Amino acid sequence: MSQQEETARPDADTVEADAAPPYEQARYRDGDRYEPLLSEKRQQTTTVESSLPDAVTRDELTLPGLREPEVARHYTRLSQMNYGIENGPFPLGSCTMKYNPKFTEDVAAHPKAAIHPRRADADQQGVLALMHRLQDVLGRIGGMDAVTLQPPAGAAGEFTGLLVAKAYHEHNDDERTEVVVPDSAHGTNPASAAMAGYDVVTIPSAEDGRVDLEALEAALSEETAALMLTNPNTLGLFERDIETIAELVHDVGGLLYYDGANLNSLLGKARPGDMGFDIMHYNVHKTFATPHGGGGPGQGPIGVVDRLASFLPDPHVREGDGGYERYTPEHSVGRVHEFSGNWLVLVKALAYIIRHGDEGLENVSETAVLNANYLASQIDYEVPFGPFHHEFVASAGEQDAADAAKRMLDYGVHPPTTKWPELVSEALMTEPTETETKGRLDDLAVAFNAVAAEDDTTLADAPNQTAARRIDQTAAARNPRLSWHALGGDSE
Repeated sequence: MSQQEETARPDADTVEADAAPPYEQARYRDGDRYEPLLSEKRQQTTTVESSLPDAVTRDELTLPGLREPEVARHYTRLSQMNYGIENGPFPLGSCTMKYNPKFTEDVAAHPKAAIHPRRADADQQGVLALMHRLQDVLGRIGGMDAVTLQPPAGAAGEFTGLLVAKAYHEHNDDERTEVVVPDSAHGTNPASAAMAGYDVVTIPSAEDGRVDLEALEAALSEETAALMLTNPNTLGLFERDIETIAELVHDVGGLLYYDGANLNSLLGKARPGDMGFDIMHYNVHKTFATPHGGGGPGQGPIGVVDRLASFLPDPHVREGDGGYERYTPEHSVGRVHEFSGNWLVLVKALAYIIRHGDEGLENVSETAVLNANYLASQIDYEVPFGPFHHEFVASAGEQDAADAAKRMLDYGVHPPTTKWPELVSEALMTEPTETETKGRLDDLAVAFNAVAAEDDTTLADAPNQTAARRIDQTAAARNPRLSWHALGGDSE
């Protein structure tokens, strides 16, 4: 036995009999492949000695009693039972995750990137220089005059952008109460507007899937603080009338907000600032291949035009006489996250941008658009709109879209987003991104088409080849089991 193993073993007189038999392989339970929790495999009770007061300590502690090989195999089996971007495409339209290149992890792991945020500005000039450069690069990509890196996710960026809009209007003694949102907008748009204290005014889409100009004009008024818009929109369609839309919003004194979820289709081709947008957020996970917020720390920088720059969050980074420094903009909305957000995500985003360069980023968009249109042309489901940019929305027709999606899991692919947007019946919202090859897109098309040909009984019984079968998604959302105690474990 190695010294490390010996040190890790508790003393013999502190270990009780195993509370559960050891498992070396996943087993099946209720038709699902089930990997027991570490605490279900084997437990040991260890005495605890502490200098802390008795009122805040325990005399003994029950923990899993497993050797390193058992722990390693446990997590390896869990990874094999799961599906992630390392396994294959993750074409969840609108909420897409794309492959994160490993070189950005190497950059973020550089020892000099691990600097404490409370150090003086003079002691972290390299960090501030990197942040200043990313602010500048994102501003140029989006056509914005100033950028804050602070918001920790796309939705947080939306909320921050609306706080900026609110502060701007209030600074001008202009009380506005409404934010206009198209019916195809991301669900976070109306939520962010409501959180910022606004009433949400929803407008319908026109028959071509784009903004209905008459409906927009009717909804706009002196109460309008902003219009939140995604371009290309959720159907993957570019808003051809964007300059007219901007003019209508600005004529009533409102601001035009750009949801950056679909910016990956415009890199090097068009800039929101040039279209008339005043505020925008950047989804760095989808545009610049950083980790997705749901799978780790996210980041959602926002950009603004010059007249809104003084309202950005504190701190901001600028270049001064003595080097780079953090400062508070004159009319700042304050902090929206500690320090500078999730710093290492920003490092990865800048590394991705620098590695690609202008030509490479343009190629990212070209390939994303090509992949979406190619895949749409290869599937047997009806695709009612087009041509597309980064994503498309197919209709499952007489099939239930959720059932069809679950059946796709049996073919080894992750399904698209389902049932939304509601403009398309039984929607299958699909975004392959630029990282997938033609061969992988052909594999996706095979899965789509196989499911399209199957009967309702087969679909309703799916999935059959996954670690878990059907789950009650509604119950899981309303009554989440966040601890193994809820599964019948130790009730203490």
